[in-house]
Amino acid sequence: MIDLGISKLALIGVVALIVIGPEKLPKVARMAGTLLGRAQRYISDVKAEVSKEIELEELRKMQKDVQEAAQNIEQSVSASLQDAENELRSIERDAQADLPTPFSVTQAQVSEKAKDFRRKRLAKTSAVPGWYKSRHGQRNHIVSGSARMARHRAKARPPVSFF
Repeated sequence: MIDLGISKLALIGVVALIVIGPEKLPKVARMAGTLLGRAQRYISDVKAEVSKEIELEELRKMQKDVQEAAQNIEQSVSASLQDAENELRSIERDAQADLPTPFSVTQAQVSEKAKDFRRKRLAKTSAVPGWYKSRHGQRNHIVSGSARMARHRAKARPPVSFF
């Protein structure tokens, strides 16, 4: 850029004083200052805009890279899932071929067996025998706290009239 020192600025001031005159010199100096300030603001705005565009371009590039990486990961995961599914289906086909006859079990039979299993398990793990529970009035089923409170709550009496 232009190298302006004190001596050069003084020389420019003396020449401006002679050419413009002492009456108009302050107005011209003010005008030159405002124009110089506007030029500096315009240049800084242009620089900021250019830097924003550069950052936006970098962000777009990063977004594109991330999307490509995500697609690659999704493709690899779906391919591995497909391979696993195919392998499981082949194992299932092999297992079905090895079975001599298919089992015919209904949903009702499965649920009945589950109930029996739970009942037997409770009977084995319970410390108090069933005959003792029934004889001494232990609860056969659980009642919630709010239901117990409702059972023992005092009944509301109708209001008594004075007339």
